[in-house]
Amino acid sequence: MSAVLQQTHYTAEEYLSLERSASIKSEFHDGQIYAMTGASRAHNLITINIARELSQQLKQRPCEAYINDMRVKAAKARSYHYPDIAVVCGTPEFEDAQMDTLLNPTLLIEVLSPSTEAYDRGGKFSHYRKIASLREYLLVTQDQAGIERYLRQGEVWILSEAQGLDASVSLESIDCQLSLREVYDKVFEDGENQAG
Repeated sequence: MSAVLQQTHYTAEEYLSLERSASIKSEFHDGQIYAMTGASRAHNLITINIARELSQQLKQRPCEAYINDMRVKAAKARSYHYPDIAVVCGTPEFEDAQMDTLLNPTLLIEVLSPSTEAYDRGGKFSHYRKIASLREYLLVTQDQAGIERYLRQGEVWILSEAQGLDASVSLESIDCQLSLREVYDKVFEDGENQAG
């Protein structure tokens, strides 16, 4: 998360009005607006690879996957975020007729960056956990082949990890598999950083 745009307090309605006409994306939490930074080559490749894999597996199923630009509202956390990938199974619910703010994600995925890793693991995950529909949360590293998977079981989140290109992750909430070899396709050169 980047610096606060201004020290002024905004309502959620003011944020949405500003955001929908802005040239850059910003996230919102508890009255503050935070500008988002750009993404690296690795970040973009990983995100598109995951989206490709999920899109293929979700064909002919009542699930939709969104990449980068679908805003997600964590109402109980009074926040709006742009996950790298959001998946909803069942009927998607949106905040209003603009259909650009998803209320009921099933799975959220963040590709970790040095500037956002602490927030993705901490504050943002805390906000996401308050979304009742959310069943799984993935954190995907850029510098090595590794995925952390958090699965909701009642009120508890269970962590499992997959490391190395030969590993895979089973996404129970959407009945999909992610091969780390596919997730990291073209990301590493000459076999560098492939192990966990």
